[in-house]
Amino acid sequence: MTRASDTQGHTRGGTLSKEGLPGWLDPVVRAVETVRPGQLSRFLPPEDGAGRQSAVLILFGDGDGNGADEAGSGPELLLMERAGTLRSHAGQPAFPGGALDPEDGDPQGDGPLRAALREAEEETGLDPAGVQLFGVLPKLYIPVSGFVVTPVLAWWREPTPVGVVDPNETARVFTVPVADLTDPANRVTAVHPRGHRGPAFLVESALVWGFTAGIIDRLLHFAGWERPWDREKQVPLDWRS
Repeated sequence: MTRASDTQGHTRGGTLSKEGLPGWLDPVVRAVETVRPGQLSRFLPPEDGAGRQSAVLILFGDGDGNGADEAGSGPELLLMERAGTLRSHAGQPAFPGGALDPEDGDPQGDGPLRAALREAEEETGLDPAGVQLFGVLPKLYIPVSGFVVTPVLAWWREPTPVGVVDPNETARVFTVPVADLTDPANRVTAVHPRGHRGPAFLVESALVWGFTAGIIDRLLHFAGWERPWDREKQVPLDWRS
């Protein structure tokens, strides 16, 4: 097991470590090591290097009574709902994250690791010292906002209280049990007014769709956690989405 002091050094230094991870994360680790960019999304970073470098933190917790269900509901993911007043992706549930700052370092190196942790701390108040980074997915692209996103995966080794830090950026912070995400009853296809379709999840009084839902969908699939669900069950998105 990694000592607490080592864990803090790993996270703040932007270093990846698979040491001491719980066994239930093994399928996710294998998926991260083998998945190819085109298997995650058809939207990949522009070859000319355009786009604003950013990162998100995909944080898995044990879910052993840290949330509203004190009895625990199994592994969970940390999500946040973006403030409705933001210019980009307003009101959408999302992973904590944002654009890289110069102090985060090399976008092609460990800059995204530092950015994912920094943004998660700023948006949810979590303590990075309790977060162990263990993997990075290929960079993806969000055409509507021009972000080149590096998804950084982590285990919440030592959970700390989380909540809204800045109401101007975040409407709420919440966790979702993985069991709810894999439940076919909570899975739908989101239909955008322009005709775009994509996977979505009805969980925790929220509709998770778009980039975030796409990543969750692919992780569940390649980790072998996906259960058959009705892809004809549709939910229309608001025209402002």
